[in-house]
Amino acid sequence: MNIEKWDILDQNGKPTGKTTLRGRCILKSGEYHLVVHIWVISSEGKLLIQRRSDSKRLMPGEWAATGGAAISGENSYKAASRELFEELGIESTPETLKKMFRIKRRNSLLDVWIISCDIPASELTLQQSEVAEAKWVSETVLKQMIRSGEFHNYGKEYFDKVFENTKDYRGAVKI
Repeated sequence: MNIEKWDILDQNGKPTGKTTLRGRCILKSGEYHLVVHIWVISSEGKLLIQRRSDSKRLMPGEWAATGGAAISGENSYKAASRELFEELGIESTPETLKKMFRIKRRNSLLDVWIISCDIPASELTLQQSEVAEAKWVSETVLKQMIRSGEFHNYGKEYFDKVFENTKDYRGAVKI
């Protein structure tokens, strides 16, 4: 297993010139690493969600958003495009993958991206070490899964922004 190297960023997302290894360093106050989430939305407004592999150290077996940490040298778009392709086999371009918003967390800057796609879940190429399964759900079903604890709860601010942003996006850009 490769140990990921992360760029350490300042509060504005600018590289500080320092790096750290995943899981090997506690970031200091004012230091951040970049994390990306990608929401895939269908022309009908359904959202593609994935269940994390049972072998994952963090959140094993939980339904969650597609995403992960940017590796050293990657900008937000490159990290989102890579994670989307690695985990689900979905290819993207700067024209099809659009950044919705950024949330500053304890020691991470979380960029949330969206892409419109109608690929059947059965045709996805899942990265077995990361993803156990994927399925399309309506916003109503996703909200029920969040309330029941079946889907990882990233917080009210996060989901308010996701649901607000996806309303205007349905079918806007196709891949």
